[in-house]
Amino acid sequence: MEFTKQFLRAKSPCANGFRWFVRHVEDGVGYQQALDQLVAAGRVDDALWLLGQFGPSNAVLHLDSLEAEALVFAGTVQVRGGIEVDGVIHVGRSLHSGGGIRAGRAIVAGEDIRAGAHIHSDGRLHCGGDLRTDWGVQVQESLHCGGDLRAAWDVVCHGALSVGASAFVGQDLLVHGGIDCGKSLRVGGHVSGEGSLRAGQGIVVGGAISGLTHLEAGWGIKAGECIHTQGAIKAGESLSAGEDIRAGEGYGIFAGLNVQEPAWEVCAQVWAQQPPAGLRSGVWMGPCAI
Repeated sequence: MEFTKQFLRAKSPCANGFRWFVRHVEDGVGYQQALDQLVAAGRVDDALWLLGQFGPSNAVLHLDSLEAEALVFAGTVQVRGGIEVDGVIHVGRSLHSGGGIRAGRAIVAGEDIRAGAHIHSDGRLHCGGDLRTDWGVQVQESLHCGGDLRAAWDVVCHGALSVGASAFVGQDLLVHGGIDCGKSLRVGGHVSGEGSLRAGQGIVVGGAISGLTHLEAGWGIKAGECIHTQGAIKAGESLSAGEDIRAGEGYGIFAGLNVQEPAWEVCAQVWAQQPPAGLRSGVWMGPCAI
């Protein structure tokens, strides 16, 4: 793809950005070259606007390591070592790193993100496909993953967390905003948050679930330790905790919401150390065997 002034004008750019482009970029320049020139001039937001207008490309950038002020690339970026970017790293397709990924403002990929070490963003993280890291993830703002999320260590998110498919976290999941998981959620350690947690399928947590506003799963919910919320607890099928289950004051606990009442003894079992106060549906079976 080659750019000309008339071609760019048809996209209705801002006056300041168009004037800069006319003065500094020659007609017929390639798509990625135009993005590189904008980033080199410190006009990262203009480069992001251009990428948003014309979309991803099939180009692939191979590097041994990456240290930069910012990177806006229309295709896929594959780095053998680590990635350190002071501002934004934004790729139209996939981002692969043999080491860690760190950005001071945002990490954005239209498709998958894969890292061999820790992923850290001082701003937001947006992944259109699957997100996978052999270590953990820490994000100061929101984290969005359009596909599956897999992290071997902790996931810490200071904003909202949304996952389009399933999520697997090897250690703790700590989220200050809401948690929305399209399919199943499996966490090896504890789950703690300040917003609500909703999973379209089941939730399995090795440790405790605590601090959340509301807790809801389309299938069952199981925690190795306690389940404590400030609001309601809703499970489409069974509900199990190694310790106690406690909802917020005045809120109910519901099991078997997605099964018929005659099947509650099989599909809406509630396991806890003692009968939960506020149990509105389901059948308490006694202490959990595991």
